[in-house]
Formats: sequence, C-alpha cells, structure tokens
Amino acid sequence: MEFQFETGEVLLINKPYKWTSFDVVGKLRSVIRKCLGLKKIKIGHAGTLDPLATGLLIVCSGKFTKRIDEFQGLEKEYTGTFCLGATTPSFDLETDPENPAPYGHLTTEEIFEAANRLTGTYNQAPPLFSARKVDGKRAYTFARKKIDVEMESRTIAVSAFEIIQVHLPLVDFRVVCSKGTYIRSLARDYGQILGCGAYLATLCRTRIGPYYLRDAYEIGDIEKMIKTNTGHG
Repeated sequence: MEFQFETGEVLLINKPYKWTSFDVVGKLRSVIRKCLGLKKIKIGHAGTLDPLATGLLIVCSGKFTKRIDEFQGLEKEYTGTFCLGATTPSFDLETDPENPAPYGHLTTEEIFEAANRLTGTYNQAPPLFSARKVDGKRAYTFARKKIDVEMESRTIAVSAFEIIQVHLPLVDFRVVCSKGTYIRSLARDYGQILGCGAYLATLCRTRIGPYYLRDAYEIGDIEKMIKTNTGHG
C-alpha cells in the first residue's frame, strides 16, 4: 500500500488504552516526518477519545484535514461497561470511586428501562473532566484544580441504547449516538435514574459513520507500513 500523506490520507487507527488522541497524532506525525524527511506535515484527528477509552480514531493528513469537521459530524457507535453502586468525579476511572450505594435490589426490568429513558433526543451536561472549553480553557484544567465551573448542556441524540449483559454491579451496553454525546455523562445519568450511581468502567468506539473498528490499523502495524512504504523498514 502506497501512502500519499502530503496530498492527503485518511487513516483508521485503533487507539490504544491510556493513549490520548493527541498521542496518536503526535506519533504518526513524528514517523511520517522522519520517514519522508519533512519539516512539517498537516495532520489531525476527527473526534477525541478519552485516554481510558479504546477504539476507532480517524486521522487525516494533507488536504483531507479539511474533512475533519465532516467526519466529526458522523454518527458514532460504542460498546462498554457501566459499574453500578458508586460514582466518580470524572464519571470514569480517571478518578477514584466514591459515594457507595446499594444496587442489589435492582430488577432486570429496571436496568433495561433506565436505558430506554435515555434513548432519544435531549439535553446532556458534559463532564467537567473533558476537553470542552470554558472561558478559553479546557474544562479538565479546572477539574484537576477542583474548581467548579458551569458546563453548558447541549442537545444530543441517542438512537440506540442496548443493554447487552447484566452481571451486577457491571452492565455491558451498546450505544449509537450523535456528535457531542459523552458516554461518561450517559453513565452518570444512568446511575441517577437507577438511584445507585454509576460510572464508566470500559469504553470502545466501534464505528464512526461508515467506518468500522474492524478495518482499523494498530499503531505498531501502521508505523511498520509507513517505514516499509518509504524504504525505512
């Protein structure tokens, strides 16, 4: 496979656990610049994944960086696991669980009905631990300093919220949603409906519009391909 990074490429990458989306872009930029002998290369990603999430990340180079907004606007699909019976300040495992609450009384019907109540179009408040900007700064900069700021709610659409398996306190799910949906916030809202709290334990993005995780490259594999393609392998 021959890459045309300066002209423009769209790469599907499986983002590793604990890597930021910018880590992926930075790694690819470094490899491409070194292999092609370039001082700079235009490259960016089309939709942030949290460090503790894995899955599909679209990375664009060259003229295809102009399509980033187009990719960001596409429908997303995720699978993952909620943990019931506690909350965390970040709504995931970036921060420690707190506020333990009983969950053993919950029925299967209640667990499924909570998902039904979060299906549709509604206003969602984003997590304070997020990259959304508040007064020109990333919200997580305030969160890590334990400074409370008001996060503006935005309209999102959850077209599918399927409970795949229940093994309390863990609940496995599949979600199909619009741009701007925070699955961590969905975990918070889900726990609030059930009355026991919940946080996001695992998350994987499996689809962005017509692009699927099954077609994505691992970071190590794409690095080898770039080096081989440019005679550096």
